[in-house]
Amino acid sequence: IISSLFNTVTNKKIAIFGFAFKKDTGDVRETPALTVCNMLLQDGAMVHVYDPKVEKEDALIEFKYHDMQVDENRLIWESTPQKAVDGAHAIVVLTEWDEFRTYPYHEFKALMMKPAFIFDGRNILKHRELEDMGFEVHAVGKGRTPDGKLNVLVDP
Repeated sequence: IISSLFNTVTNKKIAIFGFAFKKDTGDVRETPALTVCNMLLQDGAMVHVYDPKVEKEDALIEFKYHDMQVDENRLIWESTPQKAVDGAHAIVVLTEWDEFRTYPYHEFKALMMKPAFIFDGRNILKHRELEDMGFEVHAVGKGRTPDGKLNVLVDP
């Protein structure tokens, strides 16, 4: 994430979609989002999280359990995905909530800083459509074609 964002996330707003360890739950025990958010916070990012079920207090307890210090002024819990993406440099998908597949990403892009990035950590989004909208898309396990597009064999 950091290298793709021009080697720095200092003071950049990063929208996190999903903090739960899996969809349809508010359980944050051993969630990968903990490590990703901690890394972004340590590098100076403003992390804005939207998760349909997870409360900020539960996330803070999990950070504390793992002895991770959190600047609560830089970890913001948002009530809607629109608030999370407004002014963001990137969207990072960390939980495979079904609703994340159906969001109006063209509207989100209009709210974001440019270039707009999406990091799909769960490979649930339609990458080719997102690239066609103008997003720079990064996905787990997918390389790039010679023209710089994500190598997409089949979109979800």
